Amino acid sequence: MTDATPFDLVLTGDIVLADRVIPGGYVAVRGETVAAIGAGAPPPAKRIADFAGKVIMPGLVDGHMHTSSSAGWPGIENATLSAAAGGVTTVCDMPYDVPNPVTTAALFADKVAHVGRLAHVDMALYGTIKKSGGLEDIAALAEAGASAFKVSTYEYDAHRFPRIDHPTMLAAFAEMAKTGLMVAVHNEDQELVVKLTDAAKEAGNTSPIWHCRTRPPLAESMADLEIFEMALETGAHVHIAHSSIARGFELAGIYRGQGAKTSGEACIQYLCMTEDDIVRLQGFGKCNPPFRTAAEVERMWQAIAAGIVSYVSTDHAPWPKARKEYHGDIFALGAGLTGLQSFAPLMYTLLVERGLSPTIMARLCSEQPARYHGLDPKKGGIRIGADADFCILEPGDFVFDDRIIQDREEFRWSAYHGRPMKARVASTWLRGTELWDGTEVKAKPGSGRFVPRQHKRSALDA
Repeated sequence: MTDATPFDLVLTGDIVLADRVIPGGYVAVRGETVAAIGAGAPPPAKRIADFAGKVIMPGLVDGHMHTSSSAGWPGIENATLSAAAGGVTTVCDMPYDVPNPVTTAALFADKVAHVGRLAHVDMALYGTIKKSGGLEDIAALAEAGASAFKVSTYEYDAHRFPRIDHPTMLAAFAEMAKTGLMVAVHNEDQELVVKLTDAAKEAGNTSPIWHCRTRPPLAESMADLEIFEMALETGAHVHIAHSSIARGFELAGIYRGQGAKTSGEACIQYLCMTEDDIVRLQGFGKCNPPFRTAAEVERMWQAIAAGIVSYVSTDHAPWPKARKEYHGDIFALGAGLTGLQSFAPLMYTLLVERGLSPTIMARLCSEQPARYHGLDPKKGGIRIGADADFCILEPGDFVFDDRIIQDREEFRWSAYHGRPMKARVASTWLRGTELWDGTEVKAKPGSGRFVPRQHKRSALDA
């Protein structure tokens, strides 16, 4: 430090970067940004936040979550409240909102305005396209600051969450390639899933395990091949929005070797949940794609070790409890898990249980999602000049209790309720201001900001 003026804030503790840990280190902040990082005695500051014995991580960046798919844009306030309490300082929100998906620059601008009024943490936003037509809006969405696009090979709702047919998707990818933005794809084969689901219902097979049986791994890999072929054809950066199978990452690597821009993310549930868990959790364990076998979970960790997983996300999709309660038909229930408040303690726990370094968490849950969404170097890491966003973890033996989830009562549930954890979120900081002190969210609606994509180059070109 050459400037003798004291820093505004210094945090002390064990600093976790993407490539190393600094035991007994410090991070110094001026204004809203990181100004110094080091070890040993902390420099002078107007305020010292002592987290000795605790872990100072970069604020998590959730590259895939839904605030408004069930509650509409008021869900922005609820979901980001939970994020603040979970050490997640930036979220990348999906565009499949109630009542209208974000398909135009006007809708995008309206959502940005809601973010400014409602968000507790910073938000990046996806854009999408209509079921047919509307490709002329792609460039305008990119110019408005969208961090990525999202489309689906499976239809949940013809208006809000449609399946995009192959000719339309091919044309859309060609337009998206011009913007440099990534396009994430919900990757399940429509025809296969519909036929298997109809057959299961006709046979009376509606118990929870049939959610897994009607959405087999083949439904994913078939969709992966379709979208990756189109990536090769158009030059678009095509990304699997959530691969529950390691083969998805392997296929992405094969196509990259052929010159395509292809990648994929893992949601955290696919690193720890198995088919046995949906039997136990029933509707509260239903998500798409579904949980896989214990052997597949191990293959997912092998993919992480091989460095072929782009990042880890939550796919946080909060349905009211009433839409998750099982009454004999798993197919009648909403698909999606809550995950923002459990994200940081669970990822840290999974790494501890496997004897792995927390640097993996800093890389896959902060640095890489920020990079893929074009939010770097502002977001995603503890580095000089970056926003002073931090997740402070207190190591120890804890049990996750869904009653602490900071959300309305109907969304206060978790597939991880009762799970032993090796850490809890002791504090969350956004741009140098504490949002969560371990027991209370101190942020107010509007504390968060819309974060536009900072550049238009693909992460695979960087």
